[in-house]
Amino acid sequence: MAMTMTGEVQLPASREVVWEKLNDPAVLKACIPGCEELERAGDNQFQAVAKMKVGPVSARFKGRVTLSDFDPPNSYKISGEGEGGVAGFAKGGATVALAEKDGGTLLSYNVDAQIGGKLAQLGQRLINGAAKKLADEFFTKFADAVKAA
Repeated sequence: MAMTMTGEVQLPASREVVWEKLNDPAVLKACIPGCEELERAGDNQFQAVAKMKVGPVSARFKGRVTLSDFDPPNSYKISGEGEGGVAGFAKGGATVALAEKDGGTLLSYNVDAQIGGKLAQLGQRLINGAAKKLADEFFTKFADAVKAA
């Protein structure tokens, strides 16, 4: 099942501060819902473990995340894939762009993902709702991390 999602978040910090936080594994680990591990696995690569629950399906996803197409402090691309055993798999990417706006930074994102297995059987509406909830939770925590800087 294919899924797309776009959004924008206004953050109360300069692009440089937001860029720094977007590239800090400790900040990302603290902000990603259900993230248990996020460790460098090479240049611009991370190994991740996250526990997720979507409707009646819960699983521990193990995966790989790669950052590419760097244009500091303006944008980059995140690509990843994860396996959740019988729950299924997820893979996809997101472009993240930063722009100065209203004395802070406007972060825009565009996500394309593919999911399979039991997760894909839950239905588009449930999956999209869960994805939006996870994105909202991430950006709320990320905005708090940026404010703390």
